[in-house]
Amino acid sequence: MGIDIGPDFPFKPTPAAVPSSFKVEKPEYHPGVKITSSPAIHNPPLPADGPGNRNFSNKLLIFLLLLAPNYLAWKLGGGLKTTLFFAALTTVPVLLVFWRIASSISPPINERVRCPGLPVEHYLTFHKPADRARYQGPHKVPMETFMRKYFDGDADFNGDALEVLEYRHDWASFRFTWELFRYILVNFASDVLTHSRSQDESQVRDHYDRGDDFYAWFLGPRMVYTAGIISDVGKEESLEQLQDNKLAIVCEKVALKPGESLLDIGCGWGTLAKFASVNYEANVTGITLGRNQTAWGNETLRRAGVPDSQSNIFCMDYRDIPEGKYDKITCLEMAEHVGIFKITNFLRQCYDLLEDDGVMFLQIAGIRQSWQYEDLVWGLFMNRYVFPGADASTPLHTTSPSVSTLGGRSRASTPSAFITLPRSGAGTEIGSTTRTRSPQSMA
Repeated sequence: MGIDIGPDFPFKPTPAAVPSSFKVEKPEYHPGVKITSSPAIHNPPLPADGPGNRNFSNKLLIFLLLLAPNYLAWKLGGGLKTTLFFAALTTVPVLLVFWRIASSISPPINERVRCPGLPVEHYLTFHKPADRARYQGPHKVPMETFMRKYFDGDADFNGDALEVLEYRHDWASFRFTWELFRYILVNFASDVLTHSRSQDESQVRDHYDRGDDFYAWFLGPRMVYTAGIISDVGKEESLEQLQDNKLAIVCEKVALKPGESLLDIGCGWGTLAKFASVNYEANVTGITLGRNQTAWGNETLRRAGVPDSQSNIFCMDYRDIPEGKYDKITCLEMAEHVGIFKITNFLRQCYDLLEDDGVMFLQIAGIRQSWQYEDLVWGLFMNRYVFPGADASTPLHTTSPSVSTLGGRSRASTPSAFITLPRSGAGTEIGSTTRTRSPQSMA
């Protein structure tokens, strides 16, 4: 499915992957575990797992949270009010210290993996003498600290960024820093808890309306900001092919038919709307808060010969979607902007918008129960620098009960959960799908 977007965006085909030129300079090194490879999936040279939930004790944390205020109240001879007073004072400090220590001393999940053991300066260059003295040899730099220093121009990669990051477990730690705690308490917590209309509008538009050309250069012709899907592990596919696979699978999973109405919540630049309109002759309504995305999406629909009587993109908050009924609803990695405290109401709204035999396809990114501290650090990185206000660190198991309550089914086999929410209660369980027909065969 090609997208004609005009001469101002000279897209180039996705090039084939270039073999890594970064060397660990230890010929005898082996990670200690078998490394598989296929044309479609280039596995990392250091398949390391860090510490995480396996060694995290909720029971110990709860014990310490109860112990601190009760002990202080007992020492002062106080009662319940004194205990509650000290609980208000000690809860946050106990949480911070516990997470700090746990993230620093917990062993990795897979201890069989061996790191090269090269000094930090082999991978990174710090420009300030104090940083060079602190982070050298075996003394790893916290990833959150390196992020800030890199963005401030105080540190650089000694090679291609992606290649050096493949060996991150050899030079970085994922312990929680005090700056990370400060960000969680001051910024992240308020963003996640609030999710007001004005906040969502400001954050979404500041992110997505910074310029279509900015996104075009790394999203490519499809202008799709969500994960693609591999159709054949025996061959390497371009970014465009992976996205076409994804679009086709979404339409197949909801069993989209000609003439049916499809509501795409968080439609972005309208790529799925165009795909469904052209290949399935569906009547698509796309919803986005991005002004640029709205204009782009409607323009590409018209260029594809899709009349406004069939499909349109509208700029509005999901909470303002007019009452009506749709045969199918899709929502691809937009629910992260809804917030964990509003997700149930959002799903209820979607349920009410479905026809009696309608189906919803929901893809949401988050953290599985087998989380690692690295997952949390990267999730907070995304919230701070990429998607302000998005709950990319939300545990997926907190969403599943909301889906189940409305009769849907889900399976989180990857960091993204694919969920169907059937209006009739007869759902389909969706996991990681690997094969689909080509878009051309369905046109």
